[in-house]
Amino acid sequence: MIHLVLVNPEIPPNTGNIIRLCANTGYYLHLIKPLGFDLDNRNLVRAGLDYHDLVLLKVHETLEIFIQDIRPNRILATTAHTKKLYTDIKFNKNDAILFGPESKGLNKSVIDIISTNNIFKLPMIQNSRSLNLSNAVSIIAYESWKQLNFEGSI
Repeated sequence: MIHLVLVNPEIPPNTGNIIRLCANTGYYLHLIKPLGFDLDNRNLVRAGLDYHDLVLLKVHETLEIFIQDIRPNRILATTAHTKKLYTDIKFNKNDAILFGPESKGLNKSVIDIISTNNIFKLPMIQNSRSLNLSNAVSIIAYESWKQLNFEGSI
């Protein structure tokens, strides 16, 4: 399936919601340190409900270690600073989709190592700053899963 990668997530309930999303889609979840919380944070656990045992979750020390260990086919990234929409991307199995921290998004240094063909955004009305991280991840996860014909669903 697809690898959802949260780079330096900051807000426990967002990650908890994404844990639940991954448990329900079969997607892998990767967290890149530093994290803005402990994995036993009660808000993280509460948002993830009883899905924590059902998700394939791995914490990585760095993005470079994630890439080296997982070897995704492609690395895709979300940013507000591009014109390409998420609907213009053809998602494939074993893609890794990067999402930045809630307060600032992905660092320019991360965006710069990714092919411009693999960088995309969610459309928003003018003067909007961002969507909630767990909402953004959900939109992109379901678009990618749709393109994979909802593989593994019942």
